[in-house]
Amino acid sequence: MITREEVDGLTLLQSSEEFRLTRDALALARFATLHRGDRVCDLGCGVGNLLIPLAARSDGLTLDGVELREAAAALCRENLACNGLAGTVVTGDLNDRHPALPWGGYDLVAANPPYFPAGDGAVSGCAARAAARTEGSFTLQSACGTAGRLCKNGGRFALCLRPERLAELFAALRAAGLEPKRLQLLQTGPATGANLALVEAKKGGRPGLRVLPVEIGK
Repeated sequence: MITREEVDGLTLLQSSEEFRLTRDALALARFATLHRGDRVCDLGCGVGNLLIPLAARSDGLTLDGVELREAAAALCRENLACNGLAGTVVTGDLNDRHPALPWGGYDLVAANPPYFPAGDGAVSGCAARAAARTEGSFTLQSACGTAGRLCKNGGRFALCLRPERLAELFAALRAAGLEPKRLQLLQTGPATGANLALVEAKKGGRPGLRVLPVEIGK
């Protein structure tokens, strides 16, 4: 079933068969550094749950994506078209080179990758949810490696993940030539621990990490 949501004046079509919009994607869209006219690529773009909120923030963006599931990619293309947005969504593995997604061509690469390594916890019976939550070919290492190839020099890679994987993430970022520059932790209440980390890295950046105030309850 297809339903329609409004995201800051833009339309986001959602499917009951695909991974749906979450507060994590919205938080990442708010967090990522974005400039008018940026060329953006979303790794594992799904139906556009990150691309559409990013488009709501700034004009003149080119919004590209790569998605393994053809049904999700088709709905993402429809979401771009119905909002009059420019961009290309390719179907395939993000580890492959796609001619329509130029290496070294992006101001911002973004990803909401699977949070759990293979074999860690229960796997959803829904194929779309399983792919979105549990690593297969889409891992932290592959996301960082692909982002490092797609970002232009000085370009940014923004992603969200569980805080317990930050050490693993920072190692993978640096191995891909991406220097962690901004970090923000999110928690659901003042007495709870952080359950989401937002990170932005810069290709060819100098060492120096800015830690933003913890965000609570969003």
